[in-house]
Amino acid sequence: MEKQIREGIWETLKKIREEHPAVPSITSTVTQEFVANSQLAVGGSAAMIYLTDEGETVAKNFPAFYMNFGTVFPFYEESVPAILKALNENKTPFVLDPVGIGLGELRTILLSMAKDFKPAIIRGNASEIMALAKLWNLADTPRAKRTRFLESDDKVSAAKDSANALAKFTGGAVAVSGADDLIVGYFEDKLTDVVCPGGSELLTKITGAGCSLGGMMGICAAVAKPFIAALTATVIFNRAAEYAERDACGPGTFRAKFLDGLYKLTPDDVAFNSTRDFKLND
Repeated sequence: MEKQIREGIWETLKKIREEHPAVPSITSTVTQEFVANSQLAVGGSAAMIYLTDEGETVAKNFPAFYMNFGTVFPFYEESVPAILKALNENKTPFVLDPVGIGLGELRTILLSMAKDFKPAIIRGNASEIMALAKLWNLADTPRAKRTRFLESDDKVSAAKDSANALAKFTGGAVAVSGADDLIVGYFEDKLTDVVCPGGSELLTKITGAGCSLGGMMGICAAVAKPFIAALTATVIFNRAAEYAERDACGPGTFRAKFLDGLYKLTPDDVAFNSTRDFKLND
């Protein structure tokens, strides 16, 4: 199975570099620029969407979508349901990032509604994944720990049952981000999970790292099935972070070198040239 997974990762990045898929996003206003630049650096293209008619148009004409509720506007009460409906009708895969889950009534309404449309990929930290599974009544998890705004104090391993429940419900993939990332999803019709070590501590010192990963998952979802898409984006993300950390002086230079890493990585670098990219769980 590992050989087939690696071949899938290689093919995904190769397709991205050849096809340059454009994947629009609804994402936090704080991180839009970093999400867009990450999508461009890895080989795709980006657009930020807000309004109902814009969302309905891209759902019909673009291969995937990234939806992140880091910033919530009042008009999302109208636009997000319409966009979700259009994505569903056009069978357009989308990545859901439940950032900030539990903060505010409208965000809770929108995330509850997303259950009916089964995201291809769900990406979040451990606390967010556990909270989403609880909100969707898929797992009876303990209250997630969150001692700092939007950050998780839960370990990735604590979210494994929730990730499995979400993946079984959607039929897609779930990515739990942390010191070691967990990817759960269906590969050749079998529920599979892998752990991805690597990355850099400096990712926690810049704004928008998780959002950029979600945006890259959207790019990968445009050309690959959910599990391979989520895994490919995670491995690319971690390898680029390791590349950046080697020469960075601090968070500022790390951010720039991270984008350079995304740009320079080849399919061989990502799929075959590392022993720390992922580990299949038995």
